[in-house]
Amino acid sequence: MIKLKYGNTNTFFVNGLLIDTDYAGTLPAFFKAIKSGGIVLSDILFVFATHYHPDHVGLISELTELGVRLLLMEHQMPFVHFSDEIFGRDLRLVYKPIDESGAVVIRCEESREFLRELGIDGEIVPTVSHSGDGAALILDSGECFVGDLEPLEYLGAYKNNHALKKDWELLMSHCPKVIYYGHANEKILK
Repeated sequence: MIKLKYGNTNTFFVNGLLIDTDYAGTLPAFFKAIKSGGIVLSDILFVFATHYHPDHVGLISELTELGVRLLLMEHQMPFVHFSDEIFGRDLRLVYKPIDESGAVVIRCEESREFLRELGIDGEIVPTVSHSGDGAALILDSGECFVGDLEPLEYLGAYKNNHALKKDWELLMSHCPKVIYYGHANEKILK
Protein backbone atom coordinates (compact mmCIF):
# COMPACT_ATOMS: atom_id res chain seq x y z
CA MET A 1 0.00 0.00 0.00
CA ILE A 2 1.30 3.43 -0.93
CA LYS A 3 -0.23 6.62 0.45
CA LEU A 4 -0.15 9.56 -1.95
CA LYS A 5 -0.64 13.09 -0.64
CA TYR A 6 -0.76 15.81 -3.28
CA GLY A 7 -3.66 17.98 -2.17
CA ASN A 8 -6.35 17.87 0.50
CA THR A 9 -7.48 14.27 0.03
CA ASN A 10 -5.45 11.18 0.86
CA THR A 11 -5.13 8.87 -2.11
CA PHE A 12 -4.00 5.27 -1.78
CA PHE A 13 -2.56 2.73 -4.21
CA VAL A 14 -2.91 -1.01 -3.64
CA ASN A 15 -1.90 -3.59 -6.30
CA GLY A 16 -3.14 -1.68 -9.34
CA LEU A 17 -6.09 -0.04 -7.58
CA LEU A 18 -6.09 3.71 -6.91
CA ILE A 19 -8.44 4.65 -4.06
CA ASP A 20 -9.85 8.18 -4.38
CA THR A 21 -8.32 11.16 -6.14
CA ASP A 22 -8.12 14.79 -5.16
CA TYR A 23 -9.95 17.80 -6.56
CA ALA A 24 -10.01 18.62 -10.27
CA GLY A 25 -6.94 20.52 -11.45
CA THR A 26 -4.44 18.51 -9.38
CA LEU A 27 -3.18 16.22 -12.15
CA PRO A 28 0.36 17.72 -12.27
CA ALA A 29 0.69 17.27 -8.50
CA PHE A 30 -0.71 13.73 -8.84
CA PHE A 31 1.98 12.83 -11.38
CA LYS A 32 4.69 14.14 -9.04
CA ALA A 33 3.20 12.12 -6.18
CA ILE A 34 3.07 8.84 -8.08
CA LYS A 35 6.61 9.37 -9.32
CA SER A 36 7.76 9.94 -5.72
CA GLY A 37 5.90 6.75 -4.75
CA GLY A 38 7.66 4.73 -7.44
CA ILE A 39 4.43 4.29 -9.41
CA VAL A 40 4.08 4.75 -13.15
CA LEU A 41 0.71 5.45 -14.72
CA SER A 42 0.56 2.01 -16.34
CA ASP A 43 0.69 0.47 -12.82
CA ILE A 44 -2.74 1.99 -12.12
CA LEU A 45 -5.31 -0.36 -13.61
CA PHE A 46 -8.44 0.88 -11.83
CA VAL A 47 -9.59 3.93 -9.89
CA PHE A 48 -12.19 3.50 -7.14
CA ALA A 49 -13.92 6.35 -5.33
CA THR A 50 -15.11 5.90 -1.75
CA HIS A 51 -17.87 8.36 -2.72
CA TYR A 52 -18.51 10.88 -5.50
CA HIS A 53 -17.89 14.19 -3.76
CA PRO A 54 -15.65 16.66 -5.65
CA ASP A 55 -12.59 16.21 -3.45
CA HIS A 56 -12.55 12.45 -4.09
CA VAL A 57 -13.28 12.23 -7.83
CA GLY A 58 -11.68 15.29 -9.41
CA LEU A 59 -9.16 13.36 -11.49
CA ILE A 60 -11.25 10.37 -12.52
CA SER A 61 -12.14 11.78 -15.96
CA GLU A 62 -8.53 12.58 -16.76
CA LEU A 63 -7.30 9.22 -15.52
CA THR A 64 -9.86 7.27 -17.51
CA GLU A 65 -8.87 9.23 -20.62
CA LEU A 66 -5.31 8.05 -19.93
CA GLY A 67 -6.40 4.41 -19.84
CA VAL A 68 -7.22 3.81 -16.17
CA ARG A 69 -10.55 2.02 -15.77
CA LEU A 70 -13.21 3.12 -13.34
CA LEU A 71 -14.34 0.56 -10.76
CA LEU A 72 -17.88 1.51 -9.82
CA MET A 73 -20.08 -0.12 -7.23
CA GLU A 74 -23.64 -0.62 -8.40
CA HIS A 75 -25.08 1.49 -5.56
CA GLN A 76 -22.79 4.38 -6.60
CA MET A 77 -24.16 4.66 -10.15
CA PRO A 78 -26.85 7.31 -9.41
CA PHE A 79 -24.17 9.52 -7.79
CA VAL A 80 -21.43 9.53 -10.47
CA HIS A 81 -22.37 13.01 -11.69
CA PHE A 82 -23.00 14.54 -8.26
CA SER A 83 -19.93 16.80 -8.62
CA ASP A 84 -20.51 17.98 -12.19
CA GLU A 85 -22.46 21.09 -11.20
CA ILE A 86 -20.00 21.93 -8.44
CA PHE A 87 -17.03 21.72 -10.81
CA GLY A 88 -19.00 23.64 -13.44
CA ARG A 89 -19.25 26.68 -11.15
CA ASP A 90 -15.48 27.12 -11.10
CA LEU A 91 -14.65 28.57 -14.50
CA ARG A 92 -10.92 28.21 -13.82
CA LEU A 93 -11.28 24.44 -14.01
CA VAL A 94 -11.31 22.55 -17.25
CA TYR A 95 -13.39 19.66 -15.96
CA LYS A 96 -14.96 16.95 -18.08
CA PRO A 97 -17.74 14.93 -16.47
CA ILE A 98 -16.93 11.30 -15.73
CA ASP A 99 -17.72 8.94 -18.59
CA GLU A 100 -18.87 5.82 -16.81
CA SER A 101 -19.65 3.95 -20.03
CA GLY A 102 -16.34 2.04 -19.82
CA ALA A 103 -16.55 1.42 -16.09
CA VAL A 104 -16.51 -2.00 -14.51
CA VAL A 105 -19.73 -2.01 -12.48
CA ILE A 106 -20.10 -4.63 -9.76
CA ARG A 107 -22.14 -5.18 -6.64
CA CYS A 108 -20.30 -5.06 -3.35
CA GLU A 109 -21.07 -8.76 -2.95
CA GLU A 110 -18.98 -9.42 -6.07
CA SER A 111 -16.01 -7.30 -4.99
CA ARG A 112 -13.97 -10.04 -3.32
CA GLU A 113 -13.81 -12.06 -6.52
CA PHE A 114 -12.99 -8.96 -8.59
CA LEU A 115 -10.27 -7.79 -6.21
CA ARG A 116 -8.73 -11.26 -6.10
CA GLU A 117 -8.03 -10.93 -9.83
CA LEU A 118 -5.89 -7.87 -8.96
CA GLY A 119 -4.06 -9.81 -6.27
CA ILE A 120 -5.97 -8.03 -3.50
CA ASP A 121 -7.46 -10.08 -0.68
CA GLY A 122 -10.37 -8.08 0.64
CA GLU A 123 -13.77 -6.67 -0.22
CA ILE A 124 -15.69 -3.47 -0.75
CA VAL A 125 -18.67 -2.82 1.50
CA PRO A 126 -21.31 -0.08 1.41
CA THR A 127 -20.88 2.66 4.03
CA VAL A 128 -23.72 5.03 3.32
CA SER A 129 -23.91 7.18 6.46
CA HIS A 130 -21.76 10.01 5.03
CA SER A 131 -23.20 9.77 1.54
CA GLY A 132 -25.58 7.33 -0.12
CA ASP A 133 -22.81 6.24 -2.47
CA GLY A 134 -20.26 5.56 0.26
CA ALA A 135 -18.10 2.45 0.07
CA ALA A 136 -15.08 1.23 2.00
CA LEU A 137 -12.33 -1.15 0.97
CA ILE A 138 -11.36 -3.64 3.67
CA LEU A 139 -8.24 -5.76 3.16
CA ASP A 140 -7.95 -9.13 4.85
CA SER A 141 -4.58 -7.96 6.17
CA GLY A 142 -6.38 -5.35 8.30
CA GLU A 143 -6.17 -2.11 6.31
CA CYS A 144 -9.50 -0.33 5.89
CA PHE A 145 -10.02 2.65 3.56
CA VAL A 146 -13.13 4.60 4.56
CA GLY A 147 -13.00 7.95 2.74
CA ASP A 148 -15.01 10.54 4.69
CA LEU A 149 -16.78 8.18 7.06
CA GLU A 150 -17.07 9.90 10.44
CA PRO A 151 -14.25 8.59 12.67
CA LEU A 152 -15.00 5.68 14.96
CA GLU A 153 -14.00 7.65 18.05
CA TYR A 154 -16.78 10.18 17.31
CA LEU A 155 -19.48 7.53 17.22
CA GLY A 156 -20.62 8.35 20.76
CA ALA A 157 -21.36 11.95 19.74
CA TYR A 158 -23.96 10.71 17.23
CA LYS A 159 -26.42 8.91 19.46
CA ASN A 160 -29.22 8.95 16.88
CA ASN A 161 -27.13 8.28 13.78
CA HIS A 162 -28.10 4.68 13.28
CA ALA A 163 -26.61 4.55 9.77
CA LEU A 164 -23.18 5.56 11.09
CA LYS A 165 -23.39 2.99 13.86
CA LYS A 166 -24.39 0.32 11.32
CA ASP A 167 -21.46 1.28 9.04
CA TRP A 168 -18.96 0.95 11.88
CA GLU A 169 -20.48 -2.32 13.09
CA LEU A 170 -20.03 -3.74 9.59
CA LEU A 171 -16.44 -2.49 9.34
CA MET A 172 -15.49 -3.69 12.82
CA SER A 173 -16.89 -7.15 12.06
CA HIS A 174 -13.90 -7.50 9.70
CA CYS A 175 -11.45 -6.82 12.57
CA PRO A 176 -9.55 -3.94 10.93
CA LYS A 177 -6.10 -3.05 12.26
CA VAL A 178 -5.65 0.36 10.60
CA ILE A 179 -8.30 2.81 9.41
CA TYR A 180 -7.25 5.09 6.55
CA TYR A 181 -9.33 8.26 6.23
CA GLY A 182 -9.72 10.59 3.28
CA HIS A 183 -8.63 13.69 5.20
CA ALA A 184 -7.11 12.58 8.49
CA ASN A 185 -4.13 10.54 9.57
CA GLU A 186 -4.58 6.82 9.81
CA LYS A 187 -5.86 5.34 13.05
CA ILE A 188 -4.21 2.20 14.39
CA LEU A 189 -6.68 0.05 16.30
CA LYS A 190 -5.60 -2.03 19.26
